[in-house]
Amino acid sequence: MAYKKMLVAYDFSDSGEKALQKANELAGHDKAKLHILHVVEYLPPVDTSFGAVSPFEVDLTDQLVESAKSRLASVAEKLGIPKEQRWVELGSPKLEIVRVAEEVGVDLIVVGTHGRHGFGLLLGSTASSVVNHALCDVLSVRGKDE
Repeated sequence: MAYKKMLVAYDFSDSGEKALQKANELAGHDKAKLHILHVVEYLPPVDTSFGAVSPFEVDLTDQLVESAKSRLASVAEKLGIPKEQRWVELGSPKLEIVRVAEEVGVDLIVVGTHGRHGFGLLLGSTASSVVNHALCDVLSVRGKDE
């Protein structure tokens, strides 16, 4: 089966890098459009009303999103992924990967997993959730053992 649209979830980690390499390889082989997604998890502002003043009293979320956009653009440009196929979203990676995949209409999601051992850790919680909730195929690419 040749895939036409793929989404790779990229978190700038070693396992994310392996997933990106595999997705790029598959997209080239199948002549598929490759979309790349990074999800910034929301960091609530710190409430210091009952304790010491935190040096992080500002909401860092906007800064994290802008940084992620810049880093993702750099990676995507090297791979020739156009701007309209790059996504930086704010929220839960588990939910956003599935949502964006449905919105874009991809037929394959590629996610990296951490090389942990034991039956309960066969897939990371994000990868496991994506496998269980996606409406398309999911390829889990194992990262190196930790």
